[in-house]
Amino acid sequence: MLPATFKLCAGISYRHMSNMTGIRKNAMVAINQELIRLARPEPTNWTGQVRRRSSLLSSRIQENDVYSAEEKLYVKQGDQALQMGISILSDQEGWTLETTAANGDKVFSKMLPDNRKVFKLEGMIEQPPDSLYGELVVNMEQMGDWNPNVKQVKVLQRVGQHTMVTHEVSAETPGKVVGPRDFVSVRCTKRRGSSCFLAGMSTQHPNMPEQKGVIRAENGVTCIVLKPCADEPNKTKLTWLLNLDLKGWIPKTVINRVLSQTLVDFAKHLRLRMADTVSMEMAQPC
Repeated sequence: MLPATFKLCAGISYRHMSNMTGIRKNAMVAINQELIRLARPEPTNWTGQVRRRSSLLSSRIQENDVYSAEEKLYVKQGDQALQMGISILSDQEGWTLETTAANGDKVFSKMLPDNRKVFKLEGMIEQPPDSLYGELVVNMEQMGDWNPNVKQVKVLQRVGQHTMVTHEVSAETPGKVVGPRDFVSVRCTKRRGSSCFLAGMSTQHPNMPEQKGVIRAENGVTCIVLKPCADEPNKTKLTWLLNLDLKGWIPKTVINRVLSQTLVDFAKHLRLRMADTVSMEMAQPC
C-alpha cells in the first residue's frame, strides 16, 4: 500500500496530472490512511523487526559509548574466556578419567597444546539450572558460607549485565599441603537457550594488587556449564572446567590430587547447600 501511495504522490507532481479532478484529494486521503495504519498499537511483522533490531543496535552503541577502555577490556576478556572454555569442553578427544566418586561424579583431565593440564567435573544435581545459576552467580559472594575450600569471594566491579571482576581467596588444604591462594578474575555469565554458563580467567584490577602473605595464583580459562536433563528438566548436568596454576613449589602429583579433590568437594557442598535452601523455603510459613 505504501509504495502505491508514493507513486500516486509522485504522479500528482506532474502539472498535467495535478490538474486532474480528484487526484490530489485521493492522494491526501491515501497518505492519511496509511499513516493511521502504521500508527496502530499492533505493528506489522516487518515494522516490529525493524524496531527490535534498531533497539538492539541502539543499546549496543550506547553500551560502547558509556564503557571506559578498561571496561571494554574486561568485556573482551570475559567473552574470550567463554568462547575458549566452550571450545575446550566441546572437544571430546584426549580426556583421561582421574577419579569416580561414589555418587557417580567423574573427574577427567587433559593436556592442552600449551602443555597445561586442565580438569573437568561431570555430575548430576537434582536441581533446575535456574536455581543453581542463582546460587553460583547471583549469590556468588556467599560461596564462602557453604564451600569450606573458599574463604571469600568479592565482586570488585561489574560491567553491564554479563561481566564482572572478582577477588577470591581459597582456604588452605587439609594438612596445610597447599596454603591459601588468592585470585583476581574476570567472569562472564551468559544464557544460551536453557543452558547457563559461567566462564572466567585471571586479570588485573587496580583495587586489588597482590597481597602480602598470600600467593597470587592464576586462573586459566575456567567454565561452568549448567544444562537441564532432557528427560528430567528439574535435574541439571553440571560440567566444570578447572584450569589453575597454584604457583609456589608444589609437586605436580600433589597439585593433581588437590585439584581433583577440589572438584569433587565442590559438587558435594553445592548439593548440601541447595538441599538446605530447599528445606528453608519449605519451612517458611505460607
